[in-house]
Amino acid sequence: MVSKALLRLVSAVNRRRMKLLLGIALLAYVLISVYSFLLNRSIQENGELKIESKIEEVSLFSIFVSILSVFTQKYPPVKFLSEKDRKRILITGGAGFVGSHLTDKLMMDGHEVTVVDNFFTGRKRNVEHWIGHENFELINHDVVEPLYIEVDQIYHLASPASPPNYMYNPIKTLKTNTIGTLNMLGLAKRVGARLLLASTSEVYGDPEVHPQSEDYWGHVNPIGPRACYDEGKRVAETMCYAYMKQEGVEVRVARIFNTFGPRMHMNDGRVVSNFILQALQGEPLTVGSLTRLPFFSSDLVNGLVALMNSNVSSPVNLGNPEEHTILEFAQLIKNLVGSGSEIQFLSEAQDDPQKRKPDIKKAKLMLGWEPVVPLEEGLNKAIHYFRKELEYQANNQYIPKPKPARIKKGRTRHN
Repeated sequence: MVSKALLRLVSAVNRRRMKLLLGIALLAYVLISVYSFLLNRSIQENGELKIESKIEEVSLFSIFVSILSVFTQKYPPVKFLSEKDRKRILITGGAGFVGSHLTDKLMMDGHEVTVVDNFFTGRKRNVEHWIGHENFELINHDVVEPLYIEVDQIYHLASPASPPNYMYNPIKTLKTNTIGTLNMLGLAKRVGARLLLASTSEVYGDPEVHPQSEDYWGHVNPIGPRACYDEGKRVAETMCYAYMKQEGVEVRVARIFNTFGPRMHMNDGRVVSNFILQALQGEPLTVGSLTRLPFFSSDLVNGLVALMNSNVSSPVNLGNPEEHTILEFAQLIKNLVGSGSEIQFLSEAQDDPQKRKPDIKKAKLMLGWEPVVPLEEGLNKAIHYFRKELEYQANNQYIPKPKPARIKKGRTRHN
């Protein structure tokens, strides 16, 4: 009873405060309008001054609108945490597909979150609903440059993750995964923070062992078109354990398998995004003979948070152990969209893994984690998001095309 009464009192105080702020803002606007009117009357014979006063009036009105939007903006519900439970958390790549969902969870859990992103693949739209909140900060920064900030935990997600993006500039991909990781480990060492590295199933390469457990060393082509990402992540893992052994930095390593969900780039070249986009636009669905096991973004976020707050310092697979062929995915997405698209078969890209299946016994046993979102439910959410994106981009005269993860043999890129 006491807690309910206290909540009613707090909400009443908040309502009174909001009314007071709105009243002050409206009064300021009235005073500005009166001032502008009097100024116009006094300088009517001078055309230039009149134009300047109009510009001033517009700028003052813009300031008023900005102030009003800050006071009236609504945020998703945020849990209250006491000072001892609330953590200062840094997320590199926090405006990207996975990073933005992780930002949502940590913000709603009541933590103070700083997002760092250079917006190479991340988008401000993914986190704009938090801008202005007292627990949130967004920094436009490239992790290849050092960052000086006080934090308790670091989720290091910064890196292009889809083949077309990381192949676009392989040297930049390597720098992000090596120098960027080195900078984040240096920050963790200086401030005593725990660092979680978002590694990848690509460290297993084109595996010869199925399913892949964390003990498998992998089968990677070190000079192939995917090597900038595969080897970059392998070096990043090596750096993490070097810092742990030599400097005592607490590290966590998540080896992430195929993930999908809202906020994916529509033309990022991955299986799910390609198929949904092709089906929605009535284009042929281009498939190969591979197998993939994507899982929903919310499952991944829960796994990352569980790993960060666990005592498991060795690598952990986070993925979906249910194996599906690419053809099965294409048919399922086609049916969910209700598309009449044909299915076409293409040859595979160089070094694209033929088969991949995670062994998640370790995650189940030590984290109590496994994917829980049914495949069809996750796909329906992704399809709904992509439909909205297509409508938005059609209104802005831009229609994305699926981007296959391919590089022509014999063609080199000059940097």
